[in-house]
Amino acid sequence: MTDISTAAQTSTGAPSRAGASPGAAAAGTRAASGAGASGSTGAAGTGASGSTGATTTPGAAPAEGSAPRSLPPTERQGQPQRLVSVDVARAVAVFAMFAAHIGPPAKPEGAGHLLVAFDGRAPAIFTLIAGLSLTLSRGGTRPRPRPAGAWRATLVRCAVLAALGLALTELRSGIAVILTFFALYFLAAEPLARLGTRALTAVAAVSVVAGPVLSYVLGPYFGYRVSGRGRYPGFEAVTSWPGFTDALDTLLLSGAYPWLTYFPYVVVGMALGRLADLRRTGAARRLLGWGALLTLAGHGLSALALGPGGGREALLRAIVRGHAYAVGAPDPVQAVLNRQAGAIPSTSWAWLLVDGPYSQTPFETVANIGASLLLLGLAVAVCRGRAMEALLRPPAVVGTMGLSVYAVHVLARAELHPHHGWPALGAFCGVSLVACAVWAFVFRATPLRRGPLEWALHAMTPKPAGRPAGARRP
Repeated sequence: MTDISTAAQTSTGAPSRAGASPGAAAAGTRAASGAGASGSTGAAGTGASGSTGATTTPGAAPAEGSAPRSLPPTERQGQPQRLVSVDVARAVAVFAMFAAHIGPPAKPEGAGHLLVAFDGRAPAIFTLIAGLSLTLSRGGTRPRPRPAGAWRATLVRCAVLAALGLALTELRSGIAVILTFFALYFLAAEPLARLGTRALTAVAAVSVVAGPVLSYVLGPYFGYRVSGRGRYPGFEAVTSWPGFTDALDTLLLSGAYPWLTYFPYVVVGMALGRLADLRRTGAARRLLGWGALLTLAGHGLSALALGPGGGREALLRAIVRGHAYAVGAPDPVQAVLNRQAGAIPSTSWAWLLVDGPYSQTPFETVANIGASLLLLGLAVAVCRGRAMEALLRPPAVVGTMGLSVYAVHVLARAELHPHHGWPALGAFCGVSLVACAVWAFVFRATPLRRGPLEWALHAMTPKPAGRPAGARRP
């Protein structure tokens, strides 16, 4: 989902994350998180599970003799319902995706500070929420056993997502479509969903560091020591054997959202769904606290490592040796990163110390996880009251239709070639809010209420036999 419209300016064919020329070869959501896994699907959330209760979770009854806990409006009715807060957070990620693809440049001035804050974050938020939604659709903190036929449903859903992703790529919109990557994420998430909470949490923690490090180590063996990352697959992936093997390389290692460095967000989201009951009092406070801590740790430790730790000097020496084209640039480090859509090369271990947008390093990953938790915590906090929850219903509806919104925005970018700026960004956001609200109202009594592509994906997915009691489709 990344904007690759300035790829022509990088001279390598690797997608750039922001830009205005729609005719180029390949930031924004290289994500959808967004739309939630398992049914409330979106660019980053079209889940591998057949349930559209991706953002639902049953409320646990208080123990006998204990004082009843304070419940938000959605849980007082006694039925598991969608978590509006998760849908709102996903909608914010959708709008951040719009900002990267058709908004003005992210500059630290005026309203541009908001764009800077979200620069490179949208794919992380989408993918983390996708993992969270996947866990919530299976019971959250009280996981349910998977019914028979779940693997078959997952395979079909992932195949449909991959096909849709390849088709959208062929529109040549200037956006690096993420859906094919998401198909791989959800396929890989299926076995992890069977792990216990402690094991899943351990895998999440290890993957945050191991994924970026493995990507760095493997890069030179596959020809990406200096450049070449940031690609995305098209229909050639299914029309020839060389195209297929190249697509595997792209999906796993060298693409715009490679499995090695973006799948950790999914696993972290899955672990979060096991560890945190977002309906409980205090959940927002904990999310905000941990989010702030991780965001500060990611960016702060990177700054210390690059500054007093001598990391930037090591990078400048590596640039002289292996990236001569960037030596005369105003910011040689950023010039190298721009060459492959923000992703780091494998010419010095010091590259793993940067935290720039789309750099795919441990520090950037930690900071993006923190930002995702901050957004979720804020959404949970503001949605605890009836008035605010009702006020936020329109953006929440956008969050539930993330897959459809994502596909339409790619099509609109390809056909309309909007001029990048605040007017285009406002128009995309406004039209999405109105169109989704009208759709949800018109089809409120039919399965189509979930969104056109969400409904189609659900209809094409085989229904697992013996669905556990309590699973509910909103």
